[in-house]
Amino acid sequence: MRFGLFLPQGWRFDLAGIDDSQHWPVMSGLARRVDGGDLWESLWVYDHFHTSPVPSEEATHEAWSLMAALGAVTDRVRLGQMCTCMGYRNPMYLAKVAATVDHVSGGRLEMGIGAGWYEHEWRAYGYGFPRAGQRLAMLAEGVQIFEQAWREGVVTFHGEHYDVDGALCRPLPLQPGGIPLWVAGGGEKVTLRIAARHARYTNFDGTPEVFARKSAVLREHCAAEGTDFDQITRSANFNVTIGRDEAEVRGKLAQLEARLSAHMDADAVARELRGFRDLPAYGTPEQIVEKLGALREQGLAYGIFYFPDAAYTTESIELFEREVMPALR
Repeated sequence: MRFGLFLPQGWRFDLAGIDDSQHWPVMSGLARRVDGGDLWESLWVYDHFHTSPVPSEEATHEAWSLMAALGAVTDRVRLGQMCTCMGYRNPMYLAKVAATVDHVSGGRLEMGIGAGWYEHEWRAYGYGFPRAGQRLAMLAEGVQIFEQAWREGVVTFHGEHYDVDGALCRPLPLQPGGIPLWVAGGGEKVTLRIAARHARYTNFDGTPEVFARKSAVLREHCAAEGTDFDQITRSANFNVTIGRDEAEVRGKLAQLEARLSAHMDADAVARELRGFRDLPAYGTPEQIVEKLGALREQGLAYGIFYFPDAAYTTESIELFEREVMPALR
């Protein structure tokens, strides 16, 4: 299994209590720590403008600004977003931005892309909130623009949602063939079909039953599209609550509950905690290895891990590095 790490950037209240002036030192310091070793293959951020599941005045740092900054302060680790919302930026503009970031980083960029879901952000920023079918159609057109921009350096594309006429993308990305494309989401009729056509990586639900179903649907789409299912790396995201014993695991979840409770009501907190307690990266190292190992047997090749306490302490990350990663690499 390959491993990626999410940086704290605020949108999950994971910089709360830290002075704004220290956010970048915290993020860049963690990035340099990861970059200086050889355990983690990649660093990731989320593409959100406001905190979730409720908007607040707590800081949320913008994904593509972080991509450029992280590219400049690291040397080895690959850099990605899970995932960029197609509707937040014109895709030709985004293709150009990504090509520049690929140069800044020395050819280390990963391109996560999806249709978007956070209605509050869409409306708050004046993007409206198109129905799901329209957002997916925008995704399908946008990835075609990316591919043409990164392959040919000039794009002419006349679609239902995007119209590009001779737009230039020079220089091309440093990576031969363009920036690796991650199509995120598990929509079975459209998203996974787009992934079968265009993706080098997918990213969908990492619970065993759902992962198995989405993998089977992706295989069917690959067969219909004439693409090689085995050439697509399947990944999933995991919220981590790890402790040396079960009492420590419960204690860390209680710490997260206390932090979230300052910003949202009890029902919202309970929903957030289920997203930790009910997923495979909750437990002692032995329990997590067992659960992730079973997913690896199902074809999970890449995990991207979120540690809610990463801005405050690296204790959980260090335990994961010592006792989980060596068993699954």
